[in-house]
Amino acid sequence: MAQKQQWQHGEYLIDTDKSELNLAFTHAFLTTSSWAPGISRERVQLSIDNSLCFGLYHHRQQIGFARLVTDYATFGYLCDVFVAPDYQGRGLARWLMDCMLEHPTLQQLRRIMLVTGTAPWLYQKVGYEAMNRQDYVWHIVRPDIYRQQ
Repeated sequence: MAQKQQWQHGEYLIDTDKSELNLAFTHAFLTTSSWAPGISRERVQLSIDNSLCFGLYHHRQQIGFARLVTDYATFGYLCDVFVAPDYQGRGLARWLMDCMLEHPTLQQLRRIMLVTGTAPWLYQKVGYEAMNRQDYVWHIVRPDIYRQQ
């Protein structure tokens, strides 16, 4: 659906080619994250298969990730954003967000949403705004769903 894109910044690369992603690395990070503890490798693969993904690489080794669940027409939901701890503090997450927003698919979306309790300063810098309106955003949360499988 979406055309493959790449961005280069010195020795770092962002690539939307899913075949370049390291599933073991992505799964290992997500399974210990605060938002997807215990997620199975198969579920991570399924989420990648059904999303627009952005891999962050240093010398072709994956060091970060983000994905957008989207209909490729009007809406996107940003999730699973991370940079490996050894590479944090270098502006790479900001660069990842900037590159994502430059992608032609995201340029066409009317609404891009995000649900997070971490790094609000990062998302504010690239244009996200908190939606603190009563009875506006609704959700069903099943925090232990991955542990039941």
